[in-house]
Parts: sequence; C-alpha cells; structure tokens
Amino acid sequence: MDLLNTLVDKGLRRELPTREEALAVLATSDDELLDVVAAAGKVRRQWFGRRVKLNYLVNLKSGLCPEDCSYCSQRLGSKAGILKYTWLKPDEATKAAAAGVAGGAKRVCLVASGRGPTDRDVDRVSQTIEAIKEQHEDVEVCACLGLLSEGQADRLRSAGADAYNHNLNTSEGTYGEITTTHTYADRVDTVQQAQAAGLSACSGLIAGMGEADADLVDVVFSLRALDPDSVPVNFLIPIEGTPLAEEWHLTPQRCLRILAMVRFVCPDVEVRLAGGREVHLRSMQPLALNLVNSIFLGDYLTTEGQSGQSDLDMIADAGFEVEGTDTTTLPRHRAAAGGGCGSHDGGCAPCGDAPEAAEVPAVRTEPVRTEPVRTESVRTDAARTDLVAVRRRGAGTDIAPNA
Repeated sequence: MDLLNTLVDKGLRRELPTREEALAVLATSDDELLDVVAAAGKVRRQWFGRRVKLNYLVNLKSGLCPEDCSYCSQRLGSKAGILKYTWLKPDEATKAAAAGVAGGAKRVCLVASGRGPTDRDVDRVSQTIEAIKEQHEDVEVCACLGLLSEGQADRLRSAGADAYNHNLNTSEGTYGEITTTHTYADRVDTVQQAQAAGLSACSGLIAGMGEADADLVDVVFSLRALDPDSVPVNFLIPIEGTPLAEEWHLTPQRCLRILAMVRFVCPDVEVRLAGGREVHLRSMQPLALNLVNSIFLGDYLTTEGQSGQSDLDMIADAGFEVEGTDTTTLPRHRAAAGGGCGSHDGGCAPCGDAPEAAEVPAVRTEPVRTEPVRTESVRTDAARTDLVAVRRRGAGTDIAPNA
C-alpha cells in the first residue's frame, strides 16, 4: 500500500503524518491488518529494536476520589465494588514496589486517586520515592498524583522522581462529555509543569469510550505537540458501576489499528500498551508487541491483569526481550535532548489503570475538532463481564500480588 510505504518513510525520518494519513490507518480493513502491523513494526524496530520495557504500578491510595471521570471505578459516586483504602505508608509502598522490580520492572509508577496532591501528600510521596531509590537506585520512579499545584513538580523531582504521568485521555472536543470536574486545559498544564521541572513527561489516552476516529487522531496529534517521552495507550475497561460500563466497542483488530496509528504519529516515543489489553486484545496481545515497546506488568489499579509470568512468557515467545536497567529506553536524540528516562480504568491517577504491587497491609476505608463520524458507535461485542475481575490482591490487601 502506498499509504503504508509513506508512513514508514515518515516514521523513519520522525516526520509527522497528515491527519488524513492517520485517519486512513484507522479505516484500513481487517484484510490489510497484518500489512499495517508490519509497517508500523518497522518504525518500532528502527527506534527501539526488539526491547520491551516493563512498568509496575503501586496503588498508593484507592478510591475515594472527588472527580467524576466517567471511565473510572474510583470516581465520585462510583458503585463499583473495588478496594478502597487510604495512603500506604512509605515502607508498605516500598515493599510493594520490590515485587515489581523482582519481576523485571524497570519503572515503578506510584499512583494515588484524587484531584491532586496536597503539600502534605507530596511530602508523603517524596518519602516513598526516597525509600524506593535507596533500595533500587537504578529503577525509574514515575509519580501519578493528579493535577499539580505550583512547585509540586519541583519537589517531586528533588525527591528523586524521574517522571510524572498525567493522561489527556480523549480529545479536547469531547473532554467535557467524559469529565466535568476539571478541564482538558488543566491536564495540559500539569504535563507542562512536569516538563518544566525536568521530569520526563508521560501522557496518553483511553480508547473505546465511544469516540470517533477524528477524536482519536485529535488526541494523538495533541500528544505529539505536547511531546511527552511516554505515551500510554489504554483501552477502556468497562467496569460495572461506572457510567461507561456498557461501552463495549473495541475488537482486537480495532485496538491494533489504534496502536499502529499512535506509532506512526509518535515514532520515536515510548508507546506503552496499558490498561485493557487483556480485555480487548486477548489472544492477539503478542502481535501488539510489534507496535509498542513498553507494557505494564501484572494487575491494574482496581482490576486484575494476566499473571506477571504470562507477560514474561509472552514477550519471550514473541521473540522480544525485556529491557534492562542498564539500557536507555529513548533513542539517543531524545535522551540527549533531556528526555530523562525515557500509566485502566484510567484517570487522574493511573499511568493507565496499571499494574499492581506487593503483599502490604493497608488501612481500608469505605469507600479544533472536525465533525465526527462515530464509526464504532454501535456495540461490536457483547459485554464480556467474564473478562473484568476486580482486584482483590496486592496493595491494600494481605494477599500476595500478581507479579
């Protein structure tokens, strides 16, 4: 296909595709899917070889969020039967992080639900970062605490944080349909604050919320302009008790096309396969490794993923290798430019409703947009509640993690 040859050439030159080309990738047929994957795979291998970076999530505080993000099981008014607990102590969080590091994780993501941290919260997280770095000095630490206030990113950086995650999630044009308690501009501002403080920015999206192809292209082009080092691609996990529980629009083929489009638009960026991969890609997860160079390991914030050992086996069986801590993730030109180390149910907190951590007791408490053509606005799959299991192990419980 002339389209794919053009996109490969542009990807190898780090040249931005046109919107029309990005939309055309999403419009390809299932018969063309393997050609699309092969083409995007050439771009992925050019900048990242066959390395796969493993990321591991520690859910520092679960539920109890005042925000109304429609996709999130931790949202205000959520009826989802998730674990709810207040802040883990630094030693508990450090023990949790150790489980991910033992499983091969190069980055630990510290996530907390809520609109954003207080100064006391930043102090608490800073102590956790310092404790993790003391035990695992080569491991990257990414904080994901919601909207930042002035000076908080600098304080996290001073404590040893390498990165900060805050996802754009969807296009600016549709953002108000998903969340009303904060704005798209709030999210952009937080990512820019992290960058200004010298943190490696991590910001991505959630697909499968009923958006049009144009919305997906909008948010990915916005991310390209924002220039984060890491772009997590989450696929909505429709959790019972949330407003989007009935949104089952994704097929494995659709997910692969979305990942390929992101790779073409962000060729030299760490593209991370995040929340929802087990639910929507299912047996086609290994094929996605040809498009992404990073995944989360194990469970997610409030839902279960496949076992950590299954993740490692999948990577090896597909002919890829786990990236070590002695390897710089980002290509030389990005790392040299200050790229640092280079997040579902999603939300302010998650680096994607992302992988979970160790056996740690915690205190539980109670709980410019084009006119869209919504090409996937009808259900393409019956609701698969058998694929969505609420997490009952790892952080916030006395049960060993899935790592």
